[in-house]
Amino acid sequence: MRPSAAPSRSFLCVRHGVTDWNRQGRFQGLTDIPLNDEGITQAQAAARRLRDIRFDYVVSSPLIRAVKTAEIIAAGSGKPVAIDADLIECDFGSFEGRPISEVMDEHGITAVEALATILPEDGEPWPSVSRRSLRCVGQWLDRYPQAAMLFVCHDAIMQSMSEALCKKWFNNRHGTPFRFAQAGEAWTLEEI
Repeated sequence: MRPSAAPSRSFLCVRHGVTDWNRQGRFQGLTDIPLNDEGITQAQAAARRLRDIRFDYVVSSPLIRAVKTAEIIAAGSGKPVAIDADLIECDFGSFEGRPISEVMDEHGITAVEALATILPEDGEPWPSVSRRSLRCVGQWLDRYPQAAMLFVCHDAIMQSMSEALCKKWFNNRHGTPFRFAQAGEAWTLEEI
């Protein structure tokens, strides 16, 4: 029997293409920053990588960087795009817009995974990010039990799901598709 927080089956996920704030190493969170030219190129590359991979629906975060990435991928596949607010990035509160390296230095941390332990009180708690993202993915998979699903979202969303399902963080590059693959009770993360 699967844990209640775990999705019922495997699914695809891709982090949006890069933005100027990503390149500047800033916490972006709910700030609605568009893709830059490099990000558009990354979304186009993701569409090419996914060309021969079956997916029936594309579900995106409502933030413009994810929506544009989803639209580019969907245009190449002819699949519909749905928007789900539960895929939105973590609310980093007072960290939004600040350089990530500066915050890490202030708190004496060297691993990005440790950021989850120092999120500000005016932001979203890390366990909440994991709960809502897994619930969201699970609801879509349950709603369309025969469909292959592609979720276009954000680093914190994907890291929180990987931490919960695969027990690890991973190198989540912009515009790189991954498969969260279920084998019995175990989950793995595979780059596509």
